[in-house]
Order: sequence, then C-alpha cells, then structure tokens
Amino acid sequence: MKKYAISDIHGCAKTFKALVEQINLSKGDELYILGDYFHRGPDVKGVIDYIWQLQAEGFFVKCLMGNHEVLFVQALLEGPGSHYFDDQETLDSFGVKGIHDIPKKYRSWIKELFIFTEVDEYILVHAGLNFNATEVMSDIDSMIWIRGWYDNIDKDWLNGRIIVHGHTPATKLEIMGSLRTLEEIPAIDIDGGCVFKREGLGYLCAFEMTERKLSFMRNIDVEV
Repeated sequence: MKKYAISDIHGCAKTFKALVEQINLSKGDELYILGDYFHRGPDVKGVIDYIWQLQAEGFFVKCLMGNHEVLFVQALLEGPGSHYFDDQETLDSFGVKGIHDIPKKYRSWIKELFIFTEVDEYILVHAGLNFNATEVMSDIDSMIWIRGWYDNIDKDWLNGRIIVHGHTPATKLEIMGSLRTLEEIPAIDIDGGCVFKREGLGYLCAFEMTERKLSFMRNIDVEV
C-alpha cells in the first residue's frame, strides 16, 4: 500500500488526472488531497468530478479544506454580492452566473471537507500549524491560512511526526530540498505552484509518504 498527498490543484483537472495516472494509483493505495480545488485554473468542476469518480470506482480519496474553499463557504453565507469569492473560471466550469447556482451536491461537499488528518507518522493539513497556540490542534484558522511558521516548529510536541502541507507555493527544487532535510525540519510543503508562471513553479506534486518519494507533473491545463 502506498499513501500519497497532493495539494493546491486549483482547477487544473487535466494535470491532476495526469499526475494520478503517473503515480499509477491503485485501489489498495490511499490518496489525500490537502485543499485548494478552487480558483485560477479552468476546471474546478472537473477536479471535483474526478475525485468523485475515483471514490465511486473504489479508490480511497480523503479531501481536506483549503483557504480558497473557506472563501467559497464564506461567500455562500454572505449571499449575493459577497466580496469573498470572485472567480469567473470556477463559475464558467459549472456553467453558472453565481456561486449559489452551483449545484447543491458540490456546495454541500465543500462544506463537509476535513480540516486536517493524521496518517501514520504524518499530520496532513492545508497551510500548517501554529506552535505558538496554547492548543496547537485547535487553531483551525492557522491550519487554513498560516505562513512562515517553520521557525516555531516544536519537535518535542511533534514527537517524531512530520507535517505535510501546501498553501505556500514552492519551487520543485525547494520541495526536493525539504524532503532531504526532514530530520532537521519535520515539515514538507508540496504546493508546487501549479497555476503560477514564476520560475521554478508550475508543477503539481505528489508525495508518497511510505517510501518518501516525490512525483511532479508540469501543468497541462494552463500555460505556465
């Protein structure tokens, strides 16, 4: 059994499918997706539909919430005219004019996403953990939004565990470097900046946690 983590797909359904095919995901494997299905890419609906397809076919896929899903939920609560969510690509992928026109099954799925999960020696979360908090695992806002937290990592609190996260785009070389330094810094950012054009970004990354191997797929949905 292999256990994979992928983060920050951002509407790039073709790239996501290509990466899943590249890692040769089997029904005995586990796939964890760490949030940010929304924004910037052309086919958010296709990303969610493919996740559902995999699950319907018997694949294990567990999905976490990212900050872009939080913005979507906030916009749903605020109602028409919300300033939280302005993403024409997402609306176009569903063929609707507003987020309340997105079919209910998608809206319900987004609201029910997990905030974090633990797998073997790993803590999986979208953005990271706030080690300055009194109760680290109760600071949900930081799990979704935090950046620049590595200097505060408490190895004693982690007790041998490693944090796998996305949210902050990292170059392919930076991700590979993090894998080599896990003993020193027990965290790895697997957001390869799939939708960004900056040098070194433009990749969707899969981290196989059991053997600690990385796989990368260059974005094939948008020009990066």
